[in-house]
Amino acid sequence: MASMTQTAPERHPVDAVLPAPQMLLYGLQHVLSMYAGVVAVPLIVGTALKLSPTDITFLVSAGLFMSGVATLLQTLGLWKIGARQPIVQGTSFAAVSTMLAVGLAQGGGTDGLRAIFGALLLAGVIAFLLAPVFTQLLHFFPEVVTGVVITVIGISLLPVAIRWAGGGTPGVTPTFGAPVNILVAFLTVVIIVLIYRLAPPFFSRVAILLGLVLGTVVAVPFGLTDFSRIGDAGIFQLPTPFHFGTPIFAVGATISMLVVMLVIMTETTADILAIGQVVDKPADRRTVTNGLRADMGATALASVFNGFSLSAFAQNVGLVAITGIKSRFVVAVSGAILVFLGLFPVLGALVALVPLPVLGGAGLALFGTVAASGIRTLSRVDFSGNANIVIVAFSIGMGLIPIAVPTFYDEFPSWFTVIFDSGITAAALTAVVLNVVFNILGRDPAPSEGPLFAEGPAPAAISREDEARLDPEGPTARGKQQAGNP
Repeated sequence: MASMTQTAPERHPVDAVLPAPQMLLYGLQHVLSMYAGVVAVPLIVGTALKLSPTDITFLVSAGLFMSGVATLLQTLGLWKIGARQPIVQGTSFAAVSTMLAVGLAQGGGTDGLRAIFGALLLAGVIAFLLAPVFTQLLHFFPEVVTGVVITVIGISLLPVAIRWAGGGTPGVTPTFGAPVNILVAFLTVVIIVLIYRLAPPFFSRVAILLGLVLGTVVAVPFGLTDFSRIGDAGIFQLPTPFHFGTPIFAVGATISMLVVMLVIMTETTADILAIGQVVDKPADRRTVTNGLRADMGATALASVFNGFSLSAFAQNVGLVAITGIKSRFVVAVSGAILVFLGLFPVLGALVALVPLPVLGGAGLALFGTVAASGIRTLSRVDFSGNANIVIVAFSIGMGLIPIAVPTFYDEFPSWFTVIFDSGITAAALTAVVLNVVFNILGRDPAPSEGPLFAEGPAPAAISREDEARLDPEGPTARGKQQAGNP
């Protein structure tokens, strides 16, 4: 009898499990690159609501803990929840202005927090249920749209890195722009570049982590490292549900927060599609739906455990791209580290030793890589006709408005600013609408030439290859599965 040998199918890099020491190092690198973004939101909200330092510290730890839980849910998955991609979840800046409006309308303090948590809980649950409906719109996200959004994600994050490099916020931080801050940021960039250029391949994989560590060491003689945070932090803190009291539910606050959830879902969709391109495992509708469920479900759960809205962190998409480490289990380790930091505030204070100028230097590399990934996606778009050039031009322009002039929409209604104050959302909505106008509705297949753009017919809105990428099983197979698995 002839023996037959069967070879196991090759595991995709996204599902690869690396040696434990490597996963720990790579996971810590993800945490260091996004830590400042996680703690910033509870610091801003807690200060604005005039909470005590003890309460603000509690919010920071809760934010770290829930970011870790959400990251684990997103990477490892549970039932139909989680994209199972290398996506880091963290507290979202998109909801800050709305949360402050809700909290201050309630008088601030713990009552303001209770109103915020009530609105987040209801809006998160509603958005969780809407996720399958939302992802039916994915055919409006061809590469011309996702490329624009990824590019604007990177561009919108670069000002954050620049402010970090300067030492804080212009006009608020007294030492912003001090030569010593910029010098330390520059030295951090130099360290990272030298590691990439001269170090062995393994070290290039942790170049950002080494840059953050060595940059912090360089910053010590300049007095930029604040060791007092370690003494002020508690040793252990166990998350308790509704620590600040029973949530306050209000219809108006919930509607406002639901609008924010739709904005966050748009951004998260863009991030899931972007990471799919980066790791060479394009996301289909099911992946995006499960990812949005994790996003919104974690947000609802966070409100129970005193955290704020959660979303995918675009800077970590850049870290995946720049390091080439595509394993979702590496990112799951970063989620476990975040949970651990949330339980032990003193350990979180150690991570917080990294000065802002050092983060700024590393951020320039990370966020620039995100923009470069978007440009790479756009390079695959057919620009032979007018349509896609117009889509890219106007979408990037709309996305840059709130980035270049943050006060541009100050006189507009609050519902408008919630949407268009985010350059990412503005670019995404503009690109989607223009794609419909130029490539879907009433498209003339005949060659056409505009006054400013190249001659040639506009390409089809969605090719069969695009549909196969978004929904590889096909509508027939999907319909059968839905019939058998309600």
